[in-house]
Amino acid sequence: MKAYTYIEKGRFELTDKPRPTLQGPRDAIVRVTQASICTSDLHIKHGSVPKAVPGITVGHEMVGVVEEAGPAVGNVRPGDRVAVNVETFCGECYFCRHGFVNNCTSPEGGWALGCRIDGGQAEYVRVPFADCGLTPIPDSVTDDAALFVGDVLATGFWAARISSISPDDTVLIIGAGPTGICTLLCAKLHRPRHIAVCETDEGRRRFVSQHYPDVAVVTPGECQAAVAALSGRGGADVVFEVAGGRGTFAMAWQCARPNATVTIVAMYDTPQVLPLPDMYGKNLTFKTGGVDGCDCAETLRLISEGLIDTTPLITHRFPLSDIARAYSLFESHADGVMKVAIDCTK
Repeated sequence: MKAYTYIEKGRFELTDKPRPTLQGPRDAIVRVTQASICTSDLHIKHGSVPKAVPGITVGHEMVGVVEEAGPAVGNVRPGDRVAVNVETFCGECYFCRHGFVNNCTSPEGGWALGCRIDGGQAEYVRVPFADCGLTPIPDSVTDDAALFVGDVLATGFWAARISSISPDDTVLIIGAGPTGICTLLCAKLHRPRHIAVCETDEGRRRFVSQHYPDVAVVTPGECQAAVAALSGRGGADVVFEVAGGRGTFAMAWQCARPNATVTIVAMYDTPQVLPLPDMYGKNLTFKTGGVDGCDCAETLRLISEGLIDTTPLITHRFPLSDIARAYSLFESHADGVMKVAIDCTK
């Protein structure tokens, strides 16, 4: 089968690999129909993910059809369309039982797919703990609508859930890339009083204004004053830092009102500084971590009911045979790209 493979730092290639096989009773083999490219894949390419293993198939954002299932897999069976979770998790350890599946203690737990074991930018993928990591897609939900359920939408849903948004809140989202938009969609579910999005890229600002006209759109230079005026409390009640760029961590806490919550969604390439003397008296609560992607059934339900729609994020499509060009486009942010759908059947 064809599989997009991490060769070495700075180099991915489309290679031929054997089709995966079941290795344990909780495994499933999924025929991948669509996959997508995530910024975390670029972090692997650039050498920013030390635990990534050269030789693995990359990709952790995909949907497909179950081809085989081990005898201990009870929630899906061959022929089922499924969303694949970014995380593999055993469901049994302390962290899984408390919903912290990103910290699953199994050797194949946490972010393994496309990082430590073969992922899904390929024709087939083996999914360990398939009874936890595969979610059946309702008949009314298309592959396009389900494509981001296991990763960027799971991230946005997790971030909004842990931030305890109330209806009286002003919410600021820094970054209007795909994860920022998914965070926006999930924050809207909590019906806060105001939502503002801060973004440097003019095309992405237009995207937000076009699709979400009730959201305030600001540039970094005007963000702090605009959010303070919007909230009437000196800053946002909840800030989501989704950009992970130079200076965006500082912007997040500076734009927060005293006693606000700052949720760090971004994955940074470099250490960030927590200037406690400058923050003294703001009494901020910071929430950080990798996504706990254990709400896929709930997000699929919300999609089926028309309460979440991520399909506008798919701006470009490529066959698997042309995935190198898809990466080039995604990495350049050219041509208005947001997310790329990869047809893994071609």
